[in-house]
Amino acid sequence: MQTLKERTESMELLIMRVLNTRMELPLQEKRRYLYLEKGYQGEVMFDELTVKLENDIYVLNDLCLEVNNQVFQIDTLIISHETIFPLEIKNCEGDHYYDSKKDGFFTFSNNEVKNPLDQLKRCKSLLRQLLQNIGNQFPIEGYVVFVNPVFTLYQAPLNKPIIFPTQLKCFMKKLNQLPSKLNGRHMRLAEQLISMHQNISPYTRLPPYTYEQFKKGLTCALCHSLSISVEGQKTCICKLCGHEEKIESAILRNVVEIKLLFPDRKVTTSTVYEWCNGMVSNKMIRRILKKNFKAVGERHLRYYE
Repeated sequence: MQTLKERTESMELLIMRVLNTRMELPLQEKRRYLYLEKGYQGEVMFDELTVKLENDIYVLNDLCLEVNNQVFQIDTLIISHETIFPLEIKNCEGDHYYDSKKDGFFTFSNNEVKNPLDQLKRCKSLLRQLLQNIGNQFPIEGYVVFVNPVFTLYQAPLNKPIIFPTQLKCFMKKLNQLPSKLNGRHMRLAEQLISMHQNISPYTRLPPYTYEQFKKGLTCALCHSLSISVEGQKTCICKLCGHEEKIESAILRNVVEIKLLFPDRKVTTSTVYEWCNGMVSNKMIRRILKKNFKAVGERHLRYYE
């Protein structure tokens, strides 16, 4: 098994994570953030299974592709010798049921949830078109994979491509036993798909925000809270989860936040000092910026890139 495209948090999730920490999100935006976070955690759970596969396959994570002016996303794509497996990973939890008459998924409070089988069907159709456009005719075998162990689907259809949490072990065994011997054709396909990946999804939705809205301070690398205390000259500790981190590392992460949220804003010592709420001295911030970035300009006009 080779992972040719690693999974990373989307820009939308990274920004929403900062917004959730540093401002009061409206309820709808809060739910959106929690949905993104939970989805990413589910995908990481599945990655922990795929890395244990030992046969000759390629794994491409988190693809965003476009064909015929239609954009589609694939959580995990597995390329084997004869077949391509697009997988829709779901981290749903709790009790749900499937209504065959309505062909839909519902909670027991009768709220309809987005049908992952429809998402998979669309993904397979567009992937098939894309493969045809680039001259590949691999068979496609897609699945919706539920990874959360406390998820239950009542009245589950028997003829649908669904993998439930209790079936994950058998499913991974099936993938691991695929007769697969990859060659240059498979590598070229993988490289083509990776080159076509769109880094910024058109589905990205962000609420409006301004610099002045944000709560200032150092954030925790682990729980993302603002409950940080600076201990001495080298270490900061999260009072919420106990995570310890070097001050330099914490400053650099907060610089990343500034650049992520305000890509056109110049990174200066005073900006970082204010963003960190004065928890670290200007002198130390200047030293860290000088060490890790290129200084541009002189004295009070100096910024770092």
